[in-house]
Amino acid sequence: MPSGRRVGLFVTCLVDMMRPRIGFAALKLLEGAGFEVLVPATQTCCGQPGWNSGERSSARALAEKLIGEFEACDYMVAPSGSCCGMIKTHYPALFEGEGAWLARVEALAAKSWELTDFLLNVARLELPPGSFDGAITYHDSCAGLRELGVKQQPRRLLARMPGVTLTEMKDSEVCCGFGGTFSIKFGEISAAMAETKCENIAASGAGTVVLGDLGCMLNIEGRLRRRGDQTTRVLHVAELLAGESD
Repeated sequence: MPSGRRVGLFVTCLVDMMRPRIGFAALKLLEGAGFEVLVPATQTCCGQPGWNSGERSSARALAEKLIGEFEACDYMVAPSGSCCGMIKTHYPALFEGEGAWLARVEALAAKSWELTDFLLNVARLELPPGSFDGAITYHDSCAGLRELGVKQQPRRLLARMPGVTLTEMKDSEVCCGFGGTFSIKFGEISAAMAETKCENIAASGAGTVVLGDLGCMLNIEGRLRRRGDQTTRVLHVAELLAGESD
């Protein structure tokens, strides 16, 4: 394997627990693009829940663990703008002013990528291996959009798939209401935001909504089903690109 081709895949704890298929789809895409993919067996959480809740000690412990697991890789890739945003945006604040630790954090942050950003701009993926025939709409997850600038990357990759028709929904960049601990602390507000998102999905006329973060997926799919919609599919972009959506 040539140097510079070792990717550490950070599956994320939510994918591992709730929808492992996303992790396998990401693995398929990265290996298909010619990379050697390492999946550290000891990986767990990036520490974001603790960070968002003010539990800096727990966030710090998990961050130190993750750094040790992935810093030897040429790249670290995650199928989550939220977790990747934690590493690139918030780890430097967590280790601010700490000399050697901060240097390790900055080195890892510099080679950490959200999956679609990596596939488009590093792997230069020309033709995704998946196939799909139908109309989709895309929800822009907050962290990926606002912390990492992930907007056109998934759309450009999806546009390369024959049979995919993208129909943009109203307010695709507006939060679905998940927001990690926000949905727990402010349940009624979160539910109202999810309801509006589902209304916009329905109005788009697309039978499938695609997005890049599992937290948003679970929130949107749960709301769709509670409002009686049993047919609209909710897929991670990795599943669609890899052809693992059945």
